[in-house]
Amino acid sequence: MAKVDVGKKILSENDRVAAENRKLFDAAGALVLNFISSPGSGKTTLLEATLDRMPSDLKVLVIEGDVSTTRDLDRVKAHGATGVQINTGGGCHLSARMVAEVLPELNIADADIIFIENVGNLICPSTYDLGEDAKVVLLSTTEGDDKPMKYPSIFHESRLAILNKIDLLPHLDYDDTRAEREVSVLNADCDFLRLSARTGDGVDTWIEWITKRLEEKRS
Repeated sequence: MAKVDVGKKILSENDRVAAENRKLFDAAGALVLNFISSPGSGKTTLLEATLDRMPSDLKVLVIEGDVSTTRDLDRVKAHGATGVQINTGGGCHLSARMVAEVLPELNIADADIIFIENVGNLICPSTYDLGEDAKVVLLSTTEGDDKPMKYPSIFHESRLAILNKIDLLPHLDYDDTRAEREVSVLNADCDFLRLSARTGDGVDTWIEWITKRLEEKRS
């Protein structure tokens, strides 16, 4: 009897659906960013700060992923976003199928940017393509600066690493230079930004990164 690698079969099906999602996103000309971090790094706070500073002529949609509740979706809606919630019921990541099932609830044809806030986890989401243009991994100064080497897969897959909560650097034993260096060792093509979603320091640079990626996609 032939052996079936269940893991490979699941990922193969996920990649198939992700490719279908990507076709829809590309047809709309929308830039899709998959936000990944450990819990408490500040993904939702950064989305709030981003929405407040995003150029008003850009249409933004948000897909919120979490184990339960609509709390994060409620937060981003309060900052003007249109979005939809995906609750995994215990699952540690979003899948391409989960995203595909909620797309009919969104008017992606008019979207410029779609943020997908994944479930808080640095491991599981790294292997699941959702059809995004780029994975963005968020680090926090309240975590250890050794996160890149401890969780290398997500840094191999990400286009951008953001270090959040830099306003706390004077009060913490966090070596931001080490973190940036280790990200570069793992993935020389991964950009690295420092910011504070709470104070707004560096958020404009992040928005410039987003708008540049959108221009590149549409050029």
